Amino acid sequence: MRLIISDHALACRLERAEALANARFVEARARVAPDSGAQWIEVAGAYAMFDAPNSPCTQTFGLGLFQMPTAADMDRIEAFFKDRGAPVMHEVSPLADKALLPMLHERGYRPVELSSVLFLPIGEEALVAPASTVPTATVPASRAAGAGGEESLQARVVRPEDPEEKDLWARTIAEGWREFHEFADYMRDLMAVASAIDGNTLFLAELHGRPIAAGGLAMHHGVALLNGASTMPEWRRRGAQNLLLASRLAHAVRSGCDLAMFCAEPGSSSQRNAQRHGFQIAYTRIKWGLEGL
Repeated sequence: MRLIISDHALACRLERAEALANARFVEARARVAPDSGAQWIEVAGAYAMFDAPNSPCTQTFGLGLFQMPTAADMDRIEAFFKDRGAPVMHEVSPLADKALLPMLHERGYRPVELSSVLFLPIGEEALVAPASTVPTATVPASRAAGAGGEESLQARVVRPEDPEEKDLWARTIAEGWREFHEFADYMRDLMAVASAIDGNTLFLAELHGRPIAAGGLAMHHGVALLNGASTMPEWRRRGAQNLLLASRLAHAVRSGCDLAMFCAEPGSSSQRNAQRHGFQIAYTRIKWGLEGL
């Protein structure tokens, strides 16, 4: 595996890829729900986006990384959120301009969340994964209850022109969260919008033709962002997420990507799983929130 240094150039690629993916989400929201007021703007190289006051997309990406914001820039960004009744949040890379930290402190921000940004150089080695245009990926899984033969899992790409398939993808993702009752409806809403994003590639993992897991892939400037993956609770630990990961990486390589990225809570099972598959931690980000809102 080729060595890639976690430096400012890498951070710019990763942060811009995630910013673009979230901007496409906001644009999709604006199309499917014109009254939502969903919108994004660029200020001093940072992408500020509003989806809904409680949406994880409502924040900035890349603040202080591409350009150090001025006080006027910060006023404009803060007004963008305040005018929409939303909290002011910034996802800040540790490779951003060092002058940003005292500015945030002086303006009344406090740290509210940490996230690990992981990356994986990808190339021809990922092409050993199955093609992702038809049901081609097959891996063994545990035996089905009462079944006489081995189960098999298959991964395929959802046809973007088929609304029923896109709805099936969104419902499958949401089903993976159904034990968290307080998030179930919220996830259904988010995934319905995610299925409408232009350029996103949606994957389903199926067991004997029945969808049991799903995941998404957003690609921007050679970076493949792995997002929106979940497995229905009763079908976990059967290899579905491993299959979806391999299929998405192979698709990304065929589409011209040379980097994959993934974001997770530090120390979480998601981070550990990504590291087991070769992902490296590029850095840990801090999300900063403006107090008093």
